[in-house]
Parts: sequence; C-alpha cells; structure tokens
Amino acid sequence: MKQGLIGIISDTHGKFDPKIADLFKDVSHILHAGDIGKLRVLQELERIAPVTAVFGNIDEGNVPPGVGEEKILQICGVRIFMVHILGDPDRLTRTLQQKIDQAQPKVVVFGHSHQPLIQKHGEVLYFNPGSAGPKRFSLPRSLGLLKIDHGEPRGELIYL
Repeated sequence: MKQGLIGIISDTHGKFDPKIADLFKDVSHILHAGDIGKLRVLQELERIAPVTAVFGNIDEGNVPPGVGEEKILQICGVRIFMVHILGDPDRLTRTLQQKIDQAQPKVVVFGHSHQPLIQKHGEVLYFNPGSAGPKRFSLPRSLGLLKIDHGEPRGELIYL
C-alpha cells in the first residue's frame, strides 16, 4: 500500500474521549505513544483500527503482552520508530540518537511532554500528538493523523 492514514495518540491517562472514534474513523492503523492509563483505552481504540502501542512511565506493571518500551514498525512502506519519552528532537540523548540512527525511520512517534509537535530533522519527521487525556496545565488536548502518500509522511495535529 502506497497511501495510508494512521491515527497518532498519546498520554490518554485512562481517558477515552468519544470524539476519537469519529476523528479516527478513516484510519487503517492507530499508534499510541504511551501513558495509556487504563487498558480500556486500548480496547476502545482497537474497535476503530488495529493498534500498536508502547508503554509510558505511568503504565509500568499495567501493560498487555506485546506492548514494549520501544517499537519499530513499517506501515505503507514507511519505517516508524515509537518511544514514549524522547525529549527535544534537537537535543537527543546519545543513546536515543544511536537507536534512531540504527532504526533508520522516516517517522519518530513519541509522547510524554503533552506538547504537540511536528518537526522535520533531515529526512526524519518527529511527531508528538500531544495529550488526548485529561487537560493538564495550560496545554491543549490533541491527537494527530499521519498521512502517507507514496512513501512520504506528513503529520497533522487535531485539537480536542
């Protein structure tokens, strides 16, 4: 498949906003970048499309089999690296930079900061969908869509 639409979500902290079902209705896959909170959130997402998730710092001891700290996958011909805590893409730790260099992704999906971000560094698109969970601080609630067209990824943020 050369074209695709992927739902990107993070930091739900146990909350499944009913708007998500409509916003993700056309996606072929959903990526959850951690801090899931309650497993019910993954179950609700799986009713919409297949889900790939990584766990976050609040998920320890409460993750289903197959949900790890990092994930590398290929969707619509695009390699994606997922991790919950990345930090600033401009100042990655040496360990994370090595993992990303080794994985050679076109997209890095991450969460944790609750701050939505879509930023390209060289050939790599860094995508933090922000938080779709309960509102915290003055940060907006958000999620994202990753559009892939002939191997080229493009991100879009959606505010809840």
